[in-house]
Amino acid sequence: MSSSTDGPAGRSSADGVGGLWAEDPERYWASIDQAVSEAGLDAPVLALDRTALEHNAADLLRRSAGVPIRVASKSLRVRSVITDLATRRGFHGVLAYDLAEAHWLAATTEITDISVGYPSVRREALAAFVTDEVATSRVSLLVDSVEQLDVVDAVAPPASRRPIRVAIDLDASYRLLGGLVHIGVRRSPAHSRHDVLDLARTIVARNGFDLVGVMSYEAQVAGVADAVPGRAVVNRAIGVMQRRSMAELRRRRGRIIGELRQLADLEFVNGGGTGSLEETARDRSVTDIAAGSGLFGGHLFDGYRRFRPAPALSFGLDVVRRPARDIVTCAGGGWIASGPPAPDRLPKPVWPSGLGFVGTEAAGEVQTPLRGAAATRIAVGDRVWFRHTKSGEVCERARHVAIIDRDDTGRAVVGEVVPTYRGEGKCFL
Repeated sequence: MSSSTDGPAGRSSADGVGGLWAEDPERYWASIDQAVSEAGLDAPVLALDRTALEHNAADLLRRSAGVPIRVASKSLRVRSVITDLATRRGFHGVLAYDLAEAHWLAATTEITDISVGYPSVRREALAAFVTDEVATSRVSLLVDSVEQLDVVDAVAPPASRRPIRVAIDLDASYRLLGGLVHIGVRRSPAHSRHDVLDLARTIVARNGFDLVGVMSYEAQVAGVADAVPGRAVVNRAIGVMQRRSMAELRRRRGRIIGELRQLADLEFVNGGGTGSLEETARDRSVTDIAAGSGLFGGHLFDGYRRFRPAPALSFGLDVVRRPARDIVTCAGGGWIASGPPAPDRLPKPVWPSGLGFVGTEAAGEVQTPLRGAAATRIAVGDRVWFRHTKSGEVCERARHVAIIDRDDTGRAVVGEVVPTYRGEGKCFL
């Protein structure tokens, strides 16, 4: 991937072909299929349309209103793409999902600000990390309790290492009725002002650690769709909850960060996610906003009111048999997204249009039957294209991604083929 010193390279939707996925989806998906076929790439194959990616990058910057975006690597898992984006104007640093991953990125790229988004107690990874001066200068660990500090010290006592940069995970969930009602993900136990300040004082007073940042993820806003078709009442209720939740969080987070800055010289306060950029950007205590899924545009975000990312990443499967006139069967396909088991965790067949899962099988580990009128026109050896629910997880299923370039007419070609984390021999979580 190549970047531009003037911000996201390539064309946006204002340049004609940028909106091809919406203006003429049939042509869009057919062009990707043709490009991959002409390049001789076998399925299962991942395709990343550069024009759509650039559209999404520009849209994230617009929505963040000047607040830098920290690239959430979990949602990408392609090192070349992460490096390209993280070093562009308007983007700043990486939110990694695993310590060994963060260490690897620190050692192999020019990214100098990497915050780990989850605590780590893996002793082998910690032992390797604390001895690497470059990594310890670039990576911040996430903690939400004293026990996590104890694990670090057990691996390497303070006298044997340089101070470790740490950030506090401030719980951003919405709690009502004295905590009896919990809305959001179950992450950090550090929710109240008292919780966070007590932990901060311990870190500041403890030898071997430097408190440099805070992270908080408002999942009940960033990760919950509020414009799902056919759910008008639920959508309205979600909208009310999200507005009240963000108002409460801005008050609580702002007060806590103000007091934390009297205890430590905070370098960053990270918040938000793809689905909450506008709301998180209104919080003056936040210095950068995490986003990743909105870059590749998984179909999870089709149900959001404020934005609609382009379907930049897709995957193609081969049709290997025809068990009935209106059914074709693809090899593989059970690329199920994490989260509560439900139909929205399944990949979405998008081309040829008009195909759907067989209810008794859905997306299978080694085969996926699809039913629909389009099946009558599909031959063995043809390819069906899918969108994944979440973007990064799909990259654990393939070693490479075909980068699709386009000319001014919208014709697509494979410009390059780049490895995923898995293609580079990495499997972190």
